[in-house]
This record gives sequence, C-alpha cells and structure tokens, in this order.
Amino acid sequence: MMSTLTFLVLLIGLVTLLEGKYRCDYTYDAAAGGYLKLQRIPANWREARLRCHLEGSKLASPLNADLSAAMRRLMKEDGMKCGIFTGIHSTFSRGDFHSVEGVPLPNIPHKWAEGEPDNYNDKESCIMMLENGDIADVTCEEPLPYVCFKKSSKRLHVNGCGLTDPEYALDIRTGSCYKFHRVPRTWSRAFMTCTAEGGQLAIINSETESTVIKEIFAKNPPASMPGNFWKEVAFMGFHDWGEHGEFLTIEGDTLTEAGFAKFSPGEPNNATTGEFCGAVYRNGMYDDLWCENKYAFICEKSPDSLACDDD
Repeated sequence: MMSTLTFLVLLIGLVTLLEGKYRCDYTYDAAAGGYLKLQRIPANWREARLRCHLEGSKLASPLNADLSAAMRRLMKEDGMKCGIFTGIHSTFSRGDFHSVEGVPLPNIPHKWAEGEPDNYNDKESCIMMLENGDIADVTCEEPLPYVCFKKSSKRLHVNGCGLTDPEYALDIRTGSCYKFHRVPRTWSRAFMTCTAEGGQLAIINSETESTVIKEIFAKNPPASMPGNFWKEVAFMGFHDWGEHGEFLTIEGDTLTEAGFAKFSPGEPNNATTGEFCGAVYRNGMYDDLWCENKYAFICEKSPDSLACDDD
C-alpha cells in the first residue's frame, strides 16, 4: 500500500508538472490561472491568433483583472512601450467586438484610451492593449507584439515528447517524436505549425526512418483525412530554397548529407513546373510538390526540445 508520504510526494510532483512545465517558453501565473508567453516579434492580428493557436494556447485578452495584470507585467518586464494585440476583434462582424473565446467586449472589464475607439479610416477591427491597461482599436494588419495564454487544467498532461499534445508519439528506433497532421496546409504554413509545436517539418535521415514515416502514413488512411485534397503525399522538411533544381533540407543539408535521398520512381518531376517543396509518398520515398497547394504534413520533434531545466 502506498504510504501517505509517498502519495504526497507524487502529488507535489504532479502539481509541479501541471503548474510549471506546460512549455518552458511559457510562464505560469497562479493569479491568472494559466500560462503566458510574450511574443516579442510583431505580427498582424491573424498571424498572432494563428501562432498562439498552433502553440496550443489562445491570443490573450484582458478577460479579468488578474489576466490583465499578468499581461501588463510581461510588457513592463520587457520594457515594452508600443502596446500589444489582444484577442478582441470584430473581424466576423464589423463593430461587434468579441474575444477569441467568444466573450463580448461589454463583458470584459476595459477602459478606452483617450480618443478611442475612433475606427480610423474605417479599418480598425482589432483591439490593442497599452502598457497602462487601456485599450484602443487598431487595424488588424498593423504588426504588433502579443501574448499567448493557456488556461490551466487538471487534465493537462505532459507526455514523453515534452508536450501536452497526445498526437506526438516517440519512436524508439529513431529517438524522435512524430505527428501526422491530417488538416492540410501550404508548405510554409506546415513549417510554421511544426515550429510552433516545438518541432520541425520531418526530415528522413535513414532507411529506418523512411520505414517509420511509411508506417505513420499507413496509420492515416485517406478516409481519416477530411476535405478534398490529394491524400497520397505529405509535406516534409526540404525545399529548393529558391534555386530550382537542388533540394536542401530545412537544416541546410543536401538530401544525401542528411542520410536519405531516395525519391519515388519518376520523381522529382516538377510536374507542370512549380514543384519546389519537399514531400513524401505513402511508400516512404520522397516527392516534389507545389508549395502553395495544401497537403497533409509530418512534424518531427526531439523529446528534449522545449524541455524544462530542472535546476
């Protein structure tokens, strides 16, 4: 039977996992009830919302006093004076502001900055928060920093890949974690997605890894992927880097240097011209694809990337 002391030790360990190690690029704030990350690189509102979503969080809004204080604290600690995007927008219906969680602006504690809202040039459908907590309407296309927020949950569990995403699975043959994305994206969006998740578009480094990729593809038959797109291929981590004719991995290596350069028979063929992005067939061999078309893709992650420092 487990002793009371042993149980308490396990419980403390679990609480530490849930409240300190969601992702080590996020900071836990007990008062706000979740994890926050200041995204310093400015982005337009849609890119900001997408980045937070891909990281498993939401574009933060000052939904209550504690969350507002936590957002302002991050800005102050960073010395940020320009203001940040919030998740409050009216992109669905002009003038009807809601947070990305669907909370209408009248239900969110707020104070407009002097002279706001002014809907300048009839183009301001997004809300920014100033360093003092006041808000203003701005154009959604203006690049601004922003904060991502992940609400704490008792169901939150970090797996062996260092993520809360249960779709990442470790394969002991390669020592890497993989996720097959059934929702198709362009190559650049696939790149963004994998990066936001703490990994990268997968690169095949050996015959063994080719087999692993083939098996992952087999677990995702066409019927499991909703939508009308070609389901026999998936984007991978190589590209022609604008030089049209030579493929390099996203780590800058030739495919031979990376350890695997086998294309499926007849490939690469640059069909109808424009196939400059890397992909893989269900047979575990490479293909070239149109970068701007949407296909499934495979992400790869080292188990220790985004791992927390226990010191």
